[in-house]
Amino acid sequence: MNNAPACIAITPGEPAGVGPELLSSLVGRFPNARLVAIADPQLLAERGVDARPFNLTQQSEPGTLEVLPVALKTPSQPGILDARNAEYVLETLRIATSGCLEGSFAAIVTGPIHKGVLSTETHPFSGHTEFLAALTGAATPVMMLVAEGLRVALVTTHLPLHEVPAAITVNRLEAVIRVLHHDLQTRFGLRQPHILIAGLNPHAGESGHMGEEEITIIQPVLERLRQTGMQLTGPLPADTLFTPGPLANADAVLAMYHDQGLPVLKYAGFGHAVNITLGLPIIRTSVDHGTALDLAGRAQADPGSLQAAVAQAINLCAASA
Repeated sequence: MNNAPACIAITPGEPAGVGPELLSSLVGRFPNARLVAIADPQLLAERGVDARPFNLTQQSEPGTLEVLPVALKTPSQPGILDARNAEYVLETLRIATSGCLEGSFAAIVTGPIHKGVLSTETHPFSGHTEFLAALTGAATPVMMLVAEGLRVALVTTHLPLHEVPAAITVNRLEAVIRVLHHDLQTRFGLRQPHILIAGLNPHAGESGHMGEEEITIIQPVLERLRQTGMQLTGPLPADTLFTPGPLANADAVLAMYHDQGLPVLKYAGFGHAVNITLGLPIIRTSVDHGTALDLAGRAQADPGSLQAAVAQAINLCAASA
């Protein structure tokens, strides 16, 4: 039996943001795991982060932060974006993902990125979730955030609101529910998870008076999956779904789009929430906040979400062992 501590890769994200400096809050905090920053060592040193060189076969002292070096393309200044470092950010993700697939790392924890820097006309970048899915060959990645005992997953993620209805298809909805149900069982140990499903329209369509997606798409999918034994309740109006009564007996909520589900979750636990990507062959957690360029380099950013993301990754590794 292997009792070695889980080796967790951490990508700090946008070098001009708060991600690099937040790593200093991890030093000495998790003696039960090996934490390895995939980053430029000079960048970390400039942001006050004490990290030792990473050696896969030789473990550092418990609680030490290690660094696997990846060089910036150009020096980075706190709060000042530079598109020349976009490839650096992507390379840290590639290395961390490859390490997980090869077994060098047990999980990835990702810091905040700036999509405006990473996305170009020739190489669109919609987010961590989609990029990691492409790297791992995952067919249906699912974004789920966790905070204060609440789990909220999404059918669609970073889409303009006017594109959401067309993206909620029978095939997409069924695939997402299957991934959510499977990972709640295998990663969270819930034998028979109870999932609340939000409607797309106000009042869940109100019998077709405010939209028909509930009737034509959502209800048929739920009825078919219930016949396989899944415990699914919905479609429910989102404005009453997120209240103590319905949530009391639920293990997770599935929202139809980003700003339907996440404002509630972030109100409940912003600064300590964790983003988890389901449906991947690897474990990936992330912070719940952005790059906070206005705070970068000032040692004022709250490290709570990063610490929670690391703790969640360690717990998921233990559950999967």
